[in-house]
Amino acid sequence: MSELTRTGLEPLNTIGNETARVDAVERVTGQAKYTRDWKLPGMLYAKVLRSPHPHARIVSIDTTEAAALPGVRSIITHEDAQVVWGSGSVNGGRQYNDPTKDATLHRRYIFNNPVRFVGDSVAAVAATDRHIAAQALTLIKVEYEELPFVLEPEESLADGAPQIWPEGNLCPDFRGELNPMVSDIGDVEAGFEEADRVFEERYETSFIHNAQMEPRCALAHWQRDKLVLYTPSQGISNCRHDTARDLGLEDHQVQVITKYMGGGFGNKNQNQDADLVAATLSRRAGVPVMLEYSRREDWLGVHGRWPTVQNYKIGVKEDGTVTAMELRGYSGMGPYRKNSGGISGMDAYGCPNRYREIHPVYTNRTTSGNFRAPSEPHGFYGVENMMDEVAYQIGMDPVEFTKINMRRPTEEQQFTNYSLEEVIDDGVERFNWQARRKVVPGSDDGPIKRGAGFSFMMFRAGVGTSSAIVRVNAREEYTLYVGVTDIGPGAKTTMGMIAAEALNVPLSQVEVVWGDTDRCPYSVGESGSRTTIMTGIAVVEAVQDLQRQIADGGMPSGSDVLIASASPTPTTDGKTRQCFGAHFVEVEVDTRVGSTRILKYTAVHESGRIINPTTARDQIRGATLQGIGQALHENLLYDPKTGQPLTPGYYRGRHLTHKDIPDIDVHFIEVDDGYGPFGAKTAGESGIILAPAAVANAVANATGKRMTSLPITRDKILGAMA
Repeated sequence: MSELTRTGLEPLNTIGNETARVDAVERVTGQAKYTRDWKLPGMLYAKVLRSPHPHARIVSIDTTEAAALPGVRSIITHEDAQVVWGSGSVNGGRQYNDPTKDATLHRRYIFNNPVRFVGDSVAAVAATDRHIAAQALTLIKVEYEELPFVLEPEESLADGAPQIWPEGNLCPDFRGELNPMVSDIGDVEAGFEEADRVFEERYETSFIHNAQMEPRCALAHWQRDKLVLYTPSQGISNCRHDTARDLGLEDHQVQVITKYMGGGFGNKNQNQDADLVAATLSRRAGVPVMLEYSRREDWLGVHGRWPTVQNYKIGVKEDGTVTAMELRGYSGMGPYRKNSGGISGMDAYGCPNRYREIHPVYTNRTTSGNFRAPSEPHGFYGVENMMDEVAYQIGMDPVEFTKINMRRPTEEQQFTNYSLEEVIDDGVERFNWQARRKVVPGSDDGPIKRGAGFSFMMFRAGVGTSSAIVRVNAREEYTLYVGVTDIGPGAKTTMGMIAAEALNVPLSQVEVVWGDTDRCPYSVGESGSRTTIMTGIAVVEAVQDLQRQIADGGMPSGSDVLIASASPTPTTDGKTRQCFGAHFVEVEVDTRVGSTRILKYTAVHESGRIINPTTARDQIRGATLQGIGQALHENLLYDPKTGQPLTPGYYRGRHLTHKDIPDIDVHFIEVDDGYGPFGAKTAGESGIILAPAAVANAVANATGKRMTSLPITRDKILGAMA
């Protein structure tokens, strides 16, 4: 079920209507060409040899026997292919402003020595078919010197821990400095002195994989000094630039093509090592090369959400006012810092005294990176579980406690609009919160216990630069060129709907051209829930440019066309622009076997004006399901004695299937704050932020036991209830 509340909004012609995707027929009939569907004359197939050790120095590599295998055309290793993967680590492809900083600090290559996690790339083979390439890998002889390893974030900073890099295990920041990330607002110590009670707790979250349906792959083809790269990229403009940089080319020498892709969730933005390996093999062999990862390779060789340790200290008055908040956390980044390692959530509270110190640290697990709302789900889980516990400890309803303490607009920091209280109140009524929650957690008699949990969030919906081109011919046929791909939210359809609305024509009159950097302008990339907002604004302004041309000179005639473009740089005039959400969930816990079943789930969101209710609803539902999986099941476990990963893949990772999916009621409160295309805001990532916190709070309300580590598996529940 899904509903829209459009208070004070006038209905539009195209936007706001349930609309099928413009490429739906191609997708469901098998006509859509994904990267693995492309076939080029003389194409070779590549495979990657990966490290079996969590930490080892490569003493020697002998490829003689593999190279002699009939059908093998090219083999590359770290000895002869020293290609930097700039997007593979924070410092990989960047130069510091400070010339005294070492720009190669902890630089990542497509092949590294030492290898630093199980699955690290060692060599790659290109052969005439997949089977020969796989056989050739078995013939490569590698001598390793095994090194000590460390798997846990806190242990990596302990005295005497194995050193993954010579400078130690604390990740350098974007300036190349070896410091934790610190945010210090107000006077925390004074805030604790002001408090009537002080609470402390430790929370832990696990590494979870993006688990997109399509594993990583790439097809590289050189046309003289130009590289044509077919790859499932969330951001073709970013991928082109990154690939050109890493291969020593100009941007115009790289063409990236992504017509269709099978999901990404942050796993396929920028360029990937598969792109660079395929390009290097293709250049050596002189023919196109297709590199395909297996599911296990994709799980270990790419990245997932970083595991965290979060130590909270909260000061509160008896009336429920939080006077001080402190977080000291650790984020496990694997052996390369690919992304920030942030732990968000505290900033959703208006407490004037907040201190946050996060140590992003190296470990010998698979590399961590962006996954749908990168810093938020684990952070909101920690802080909102902490606040939920504090509320019950002082005898308050968690919803009322939240309303007292949530961040609100101030004279110093204004919002473009603020609807969080309306969102929460709407959810309370729809879910029947007071009837479902237990005032005394765990108070049900018998082994089957029910309880309800709540979480809230605010999440960025900022505007920014992107580009679009619109063309019209004499037959009034419009063509929209946008550099989007489509990772699930239906970006092609959304862009077409925005153009049709701005042009005041039916969507059927607009053709959308996408996914090819030689045909399409820059787009920000489908990451950070930015495409609808940023590229959508560019579409609106390109249409306005076209309309000015038509007003000045009329429609084109004969074979003539009119072409308009826009690359705006909008701002929010110094105001904060956020989307808002609140989730309510009721669970049933069988304390005899430790199982958790979701009985009711209500999600209320304010994401500005909804462009396409069909895809917006599905985005919230899909994101929520990922958050439920993070809360109850998913974890890439490692053997602490050997450093071997134990649960890579869908089955072992225990990802949700259609049989596990509960009904999720989604409701949107629509507004138009005057920014963004027709007032549209973020939707795609926002649903996942709330689910881990809401589910964990519901389990605590049902059982009376606070689960302080994710996922909340059966053994943890049984242990807590024993």
